Amino acid sequence: MAKRVFLIVLDSFGVGEAPDAWRWNDEGSDTLGAVRNDPAFDCPNLASLGLFNIEGVGGGVASAAGVFGRMREASNGKDTTIGHWEIAGLVSEKPLPTYPEGFPPEVIEEFSRLTGRGVLCNRPYSGTDVIRDYGKKHIETGDLIVYTSADSVFQIAAHEDVVPVDELYRYCEIARGMLSGEHGVGRVIARPFAGEWPYFRTPRRHDFSLLPPRDTMLDRISSAGLDVVTVGKIYDIFAGKGIPETECRRTSSNGDGMRQTRELADRDFNGLCFVNLVDFDSAYGHRNDVGGYAAALTAFDRWLGDFLPVLRDGDLLMITADHGCDPSTPSTDHSREYTPLLMFGKTLRTGTDLGTRPTFADISATVLDYLGVTQGDTAGTSFLREAENGISSPDAETVKKLSSLALAARNRSYCPYSGFSVGAALLCADGRIFTGCNIENSAFSPGICAERAAISAAVSAGETHFTAIAIAGGRRGRPPVFCSPCGVCRQTLAEFCTDGFSVIMSDGEKTTVEKLSGLLPYAFRDF
Repeated sequence: MAKRVFLIVLDSFGVGEAPDAWRWNDEGSDTLGAVRNDPAFDCPNLASLGLFNIEGVGGGVASAAGVFGRMREASNGKDTTIGHWEIAGLVSEKPLPTYPEGFPPEVIEEFSRLTGRGVLCNRPYSGTDVIRDYGKKHIETGDLIVYTSADSVFQIAAHEDVVPVDELYRYCEIARGMLSGEHGVGRVIARPFAGEWPYFRTPRRHDFSLLPPRDTMLDRISSAGLDVVTVGKIYDIFAGKGIPETECRRTSSNGDGMRQTRELADRDFNGLCFVNLVDFDSAYGHRNDVGGYAAALTAFDRWLGDFLPVLRDGDLLMITADHGCDPSTPSTDHSREYTPLLMFGKTLRTGTDLGTRPTFADISATVLDYLGVTQGDTAGTSFLREAENGISSPDAETVKKLSSLALAARNRSYCPYSGFSVGAALLCADGRIFTGCNIENSAFSPGICAERAAISAAVSAGETHFTAIAIAGGRRGRPPVFCSPCGVCRQTLAEFCTDGFSVIMSDGEKTTVEKLSGLLPYAFRDF
């Protein structure tokens, strides 16, 4: 049976500020929060998959039909290029250059020399405002409108009657060739416009991206002989790396992208269909159009309702985003936010909460895992097993059973020095349970905690996917007390478990259940 992955990026659809949003002055940004109460917002299909069940969102359904979670960006930035690269398994530790004061004179002078045209603006600017303010002078002089934004972009706007589109593309190629090394911006973007003042932008935008510095999941999939099909600006974002040009489908709008994706669902292929729907960002997020953004999500939701029934047994649908762009804030720039992850497929356990993933790259690892392709040196950790077997919060009966086993394991503790006995019971994704107790040593530091004893037993048995752990502790000979994992054990759990992993603490009478993210919100992970 062929396996197909439909990976759809709702460009800029963030679901709340990231913990490091302050670094970008994005505190309080929440793209979903900004649009969900607008009268134009009506997304029952996204809600059914679990959009509002995502941690930090609120208002979820009782029984989600999909798998859900949220993604935290590990890369240093909030740009379209960096976000998509990370989704594809390439984490960018160094930010791409930005130009809040405009490009330096030597860059503009060289560009003007190579193109034979003057330059207007050279400042951060809104794309619609810049043609309003500089369009007339451009038409009078033939000078090119060059501008940037908070993102790593070199944008060139020109009226199609003054500079034919093919010529504008050639100027962009000249700029792309110039802008490398120190000035290696993520994208050079052609921004053609037309009409009389106030002018309008045409759909012939074209992005000339920086070549990804390393292989991504696209290279891995192509090298494995499987199909990579792209819809929207995906080909441009990756500069074609790992993507056959014959499988690139450019779009003029969200509606066009959705139409082409639906057509591909009727096609036999084996591999990845990677889709970007850019209007959320370009037409509504950057324009601070809350109602337009809400209506666009509603349109996508209507399409999704027709798309889900046509998916085949071997299909996996993943819906996510590359950054935020809160249309309700004064800023018109991208925002540093968590992004959503919604999954749907016949092999998945519905209602599974994946919690907060530490990097967008986990999507890449999961896609490769599902397609049976070697991950190589691309970043990320697959959550496929968790999505298929489920890591939802354990039910009351499971909590009771694990707590009982932890209490029993406590009785086997070896703690002659501290006198504090601890037991743990670890539930694996496949249903097996491993117990452990603390084992002390007269040298103290080599002592082993109950949680790590249980984890060691499970890993030694070949199991590394866990759902929950119960812990019980207390002074020997006395009733048990609430006992939470020590810092070392929390970090050890983070090595194997997602933020949605359940930690059960019991004193024999009362029980409390916490998510790992609540006990260790900033776990160290090898990105």
